[in-house]
Amino acid sequence: MPSRPAEAAQPVDVQPVDPGPIDLVRRYDHDRFLASLFAPAGLRPAIWALLAFNLEIARVREVVSQPVIGQIRLQWWRDALDEIYTGKPPRRHEVVEPLAAAIVAHGLTRTHFDTMIDGREFDLGDEPPASLDALERYLEQTSSRLIDLELEVLGVTAPAAFEAARHAGVAWGLIGLVRAVPFHAAQGRIYLPADLMAGAGIDRDVLLAGKGASAVLVKPLVDRAAEHLMAVRRRRKEIPRKAVSALLVARQAAAYLRRLVQSGYDPFDPHVNAPDPGAVFRLAVGRYLALI
Repeated sequence: MPSRPAEAAQPVDVQPVDPGPIDLVRRYDHDRFLASLFAPAGLRPAIWALLAFNLEIARVREVVSQPVIGQIRLQWWRDALDEIYTGKPPRRHEVVEPLAAAIVAHGLTRTHFDTMIDGREFDLGDEPPASLDALERYLEQTSSRLIDLELEVLGVTAPAAFEAARHAGVAWGLIGLVRAVPFHAAQGRIYLPADLMAGAGIDRDVLLAGKGASAVLVKPLVDRAAEHLMAVRRRRKEIPRKAVSALLVARQAAAYLRRLVQSGYDPFDPHVNAPDPGAVFRLAVGRYLALI
């Protein structure tokens, strides 16, 4: 790993915490996990609980055999939140219990959780989003709302930070879905907009076979992600420093965006998802210089 400034060398004095959320996030959402290490140490357990909750609802489609079972699992989470917000003891679950502690300690907004769960209902179907606009709305419901909750944990109230969160979440989601094209194709799933596929003359079955993710289809998503990242940067001077760790996904999205451009917009290029040895250094620079 590249050397880094001495002041940035020790950002991760991890506090003891229930192993459930931190292990889940470190293993299955490593990019967000790295970004979380630049939040204040005392707030990281709450952020890990949020990230673990996001993982739980994001993986529902992967662990169920039928959409109706997925609906039941999502309803389980709605019921668990009902119990938390009405003051009942939280369910004995490795994510629910620390999530309840985070909600109580930081007064987290219930609507964000409900919107995230509602957004994940889309995952249970087999149809791709109708358009790029529809895909962005899905990402605002899921990825952006997660950042909103992180900002609440960090005690951020500045409107500019939440507007930046909307753009950062969509940018991260767009780049993430492009990078995940091979993974989703193997599962028989498509998140690339139907209108773009039709306009590019790309057949669904060809795409699922891993042969149709051409630049003409991928480039519009990457270009739109770049627009959202620019919107984040335009608000940089209005964003309080304590919000930066929640918005570092914008720097990570920009790094993956560059890889996609270098690959010729080919998500099947191994370079796109190769390990990034410079990630921690890049995030440290972003955190300490307030660059997002």
